[in-house]
Amino acid sequence: MKAIVIHGARDLRIEERKTHAPGPGEVAVRVARGGICGTDLHYYQNGGFGTVKLREPMILGHEVSGYVEALGDEVAGLALGDLVAVSPSRPDWHDPYAREGMPQHSAGMRFYGSAMKFPHVQGAFRQLLLVRLEQCVKADGLTPAEAAMAEPLSVVLHALKQMGDINGGRVLVTGCGPIGALAVLALRRAGAAEIVVTDVMEGALKLARSCGADCAVNVATDPDALAPFAANKGYFHAAVECAGAAPALISAIACVRARGVIVQVGLGGEVSVPMDAIVSKELEIRGSFRFHFEFPTAVEMMQKRLIAVAPLITQVFPFIDAVEAFDFASDRNLALKVQLEFGAG
Repeated sequence: MKAIVIHGARDLRIEERKTHAPGPGEVAVRVARGGICGTDLHYYQNGGFGTVKLREPMILGHEVSGYVEALGDEVAGLALGDLVAVSPSRPDWHDPYAREGMPQHSAGMRFYGSAMKFPHVQGAFRQLLLVRLEQCVKADGLTPAEAAMAEPLSVVLHALKQMGDINGGRVLVTGCGPIGALAVLALRRAGAAEIVVTDVMEGALKLARSCGADCAVNVATDPDALAPFAANKGYFHAAVECAGAAPALISAIACVRARGVIVQVGLGGEVSVPMDAIVSKELEIRGSFRFHFEFPTAVEMMQKRLIAVAPLITQVFPFIDAVEAFDFASDRNLALKVQLEFGAG
């Protein structure tokens, strides 16, 4: 089979990899669609992010869907040809964090396409993928493109869980790439009364408006646009920081009202924060890292048409044109969510 392998910054290759039959409790999935994530782009553009750097070639990808091609022993509930969304989250269930209900923090977590560990965890951008049964969620009624969006939607659902009840509240969303756009959709479903988004790209802001944002602010062309929201110790009850950029977090700290909550989703390395403002306003800054239990919920929400993800998918490329696809996805003036077509079904 062929796979998409990153060797270093701007060194992306299509390579052959061996295939294996599924063992007990395993499922062979013929990958149909894969979404290019911001983390994938960090590996492609820079060879990593923050302290996480590539130290060996790694198959990229963790947002995938596909069709069941073979079943190992002890597998029930799936049939050949079923479309499944594949969760990239494979925790170590013997780890204390997993036993305490926090599997994403288990020391033995094997999350697809991650260089956080060495040897790296190989990713899912390959034609045939062996997965655990527990990773497969049947995606009846969805297209492969929609099913592959379960992963980023799960990230957002986990982030909103960190935020707590926001029904009737005012929320700031900083950074409106795919995660920010999904956050707008999910916040509307959660009952947020007012949603303001910021970004530096007009295309992203236009999509945010179509997703239900009340106000979309271009902080590149109007850097002082959020100033009115900072008056009287802030306006918003909560913020979701999706940009992973220091200016975005600092603006959220200024604009969230006393005893508000800021959920940090974006990754971008270490930043300095205005600690005096955090203390004087008694703010809570909560990290949100990956997900686990939210994945089936994300699939169900799409199946019930509670959240429509198809408009966020702006381009599709054949997987053999991966370099072109990654270059296109790197240009935020052109792309929001770019997917790869692996061919299945």
